Amino acid sequence: MLPVMAARTAVTPPALGVAPVTLVVGEEEFLVDRAVRDLITAARAADLGGDLHDLDGPALSPGELESLTSPSLFGGGSVVVIRAAQNAGKDVTAELTRYTRNPAPDAILILTHAGGAKGKELLAAIKAAGARVIECPKITRFGERLDFIRAEFRRAGTRADDGAARALLDAVGSDLRELAAACDQLAADTEGGIDEAVVTRYYRGRAEATGFTVADRAVEGHLAQALEQLRWALATGVSPVLICSALAQGVRLLGRVGSAPRGVSSAALAAEVGAPPWKIDRVRQQLRGWHPDGIARALHSVAEADAQVKGEASSAAYALERAVRRIVASRSGR
Repeated sequence: MLPVMAARTAVTPPALGVAPVTLVVGEEEFLVDRAVRDLITAARAADLGGDLHDLDGPALSPGELESLTSPSLFGGGSVVVIRAAQNAGKDVTAELTRYTRNPAPDAILILTHAGGAKGKELLAAIKAAGARVIECPKITRFGERLDFIRAEFRRAGTRADDGAARALLDAVGSDLRELAAACDQLAADTEGGIDEAVVTRYYRGRAEATGFTVADRAVEGHLAQALEQLRWALATGVSPVLICSALAQGVRLLGRVGSAPRGVSSAALAAEVGAPPWKIDRVRQQLRGWHPDGIARALHSVAEADAQVKGEASSAAYALERAVRRIVASRSGR
């Protein structure tokens, strides 16, 4: 038989917005982890976290929640973190549901839940009980990552424009942990607002030498710049496979945008091809000087290079340089 929890008087802990029960919902691992960490810090700052218990939902045994949230023999409250609560057993789920309706006055319970169909009854019950809810949805779209970067700079006490956010994505990539660390570092090392020039200067050799920069210079017909960026990219450790992928994406976008009906808006075309509207505008500018036959030749060159960098050639660098030269030549009609 499951233990019956004694009646309690729920007391909302003071200061820093710490609640007796907080539900962190979502699949974005970095945001979930940081939300939990911030809640623990806030509880301790308010002298509410004497003991910390951090465990996974499946590891929680029936009756264990009662002991974890009970006052310590030495006094002081406790912070209990239950991760992946959607995976908890049936009996534990029932315990968690009862607890959230009548939480201990000297304990802080933090639950994480993926937010999917699994464990949806528990999710609904905790929300209905009035728990504080922090949403951490998955960040997948380009615009969402730009919003995340801007929010990170605000969190660090500074501001960044759109050019800086895009340059940082090019330099660092889409991993949220790396982006957050980069925003913190730039904010700490820079006085005033942050623009594209600041990011480029800070990540020189990285922000300027990504596969997408190589692709942009190539499809624009700037052979010397494309080769220079290619050599930089390879020298700084960018994978030849990723560079070739960027070249392929750049040429394919030329074809898809170039074949679209006239008058289609950038936003509508962006939704169709899966690229942000600003990228569509850039590709439309890059299309000047291109003919459909040239695009077809460039695609063939990239496909050949892709096979070579994946094992058919002894030198991936040579294969990529040859592809870049052929793309530029295809644009000029040679």
